[in-house]
Amino acid sequence: MSSITAAATSAPGRFGERGYGGRYVPESLIPACQAVAEAFAEAWADPGFRGNLAALLSAYAGRPTPLTPALRLSAELGVTVLLKREDLTHTGSHKINNVLGQALLARRMGRTRLIAETGAGMHGVATATAGALLGLPVKVFMGERDIERQAHNVFRMRLLGAEVVSVTAGSRTLKDATSEAMRHWVTDADEAYYCVGSVIGPHPYPTMVREFQRVIGDEARRQCAADLPSAVPDYVVACVGGGSNAAGTFAGFVDTSAQLIGVEAAGGSGASHGAIGVLHGFRSLFLQDEHGQIQEAHSIAAGLDYPGVGPEHAYLRDLGRARYVTVADDEAIAAAVRLARAEGILPAIESAHALAWVLRAAGTSELPAGSTVLVTLSGRGDKDITTLIEEAQL
Repeated sequence: MSSITAAATSAPGRFGERGYGGRYVPESLIPACQAVAEAFAEAWADPGFRGNLAALLSAYAGRPTPLTPALRLSAELGVTVLLKREDLTHTGSHKINNVLGQALLARRMGRTRLIAETGAGMHGVATATAGALLGLPVKVFMGERDIERQAHNVFRMRLLGAEVVSVTAGSRTLKDATSEAMRHWVTDADEAYYCVGSVIGPHPYPTMVREFQRVIGDEARRQCAADLPSAVPDYVVACVGGGSNAAGTFAGFVDTSAQLIGVEAAGGSGASHGAIGVLHGFRSLFLQDEHGQIQEAHSIAAGLDYPGVGPEHAYLRDLGRARYVTVADDEAIAAAVRLARAEGILPAIESAHALAWVLRAAGTSELPAGSTVLVTLSGRGDKDITTLIEEAQL
């Protein structure tokens, strides 16, 4: 664990002087959260648990994922672009790293079923996959709007045996799906395990999910050390919704000289434009109106359609250790098309946000010519074909 991360978590579940994180849940959920915290602490200290997880990540999920040089794109931009290929994992995104860890934890705790929320559907697919693998029934809460625009992933979840619950409240997207999943957990905490998909939620979830996802950053750090003369890239870039792929990537580089860049959707920019508030059991930065009410987020990428950011990202922003920027919908679509045509890789629109910042910044003072930049491709773009057909100007 890096020195910055260790300092951040010296008070369990809290990040920084502003007290990001914490556990803001109904009294009825306190025992459930505490049980997860205790079980995770014991499991993470158990070589047997970590060995089982490592074996699954290797033989089932397909780790380690490669670090792919984007040769043609690098030549066009004048910077060296390296792609950390989470799109090549089983199920097609980084979500499987976290879900396998939490599903093993749920079984260790004696829980008999899994609950999950999902936006783009990749966390739901990963949870349904782990449930099928371990014989645990799965119930996934998904906003009605996201069900419509991610029909491919909805079918995958149902094919894997999961029940998909349509959430019709509010904006009918990720925020409301998360709210419904937490409400359901209150009624079933003794038997069900809530498998949170990002570095959000009450303690211990932000810390636990980051630790399950840090395999991305740790692998990339080793790969860069083997391939780069400088051992570390100049920039490390990842998209941020709740922020799990970015948290996992940054964990491998937070104690290096690399500049950390989190790229948010312009309409879901909690780290860039949020104010301190509480939602879904944790304190962080959220989009709010003048009365402190949470505002609806918008992104063409369902996985970034969240009005806040994980508490560790808020802390890294305050520290100045990570910088958070925004990308508009049309920039992300254009970036997805450009990577497909330059490298034969179709990224998820979420991941394309990270690449879009590189395309925009390359050759400027933000990303000088000759720099080396690592970009985490958090997922593949198969799920976004319908959106690309409608939005890409081909």
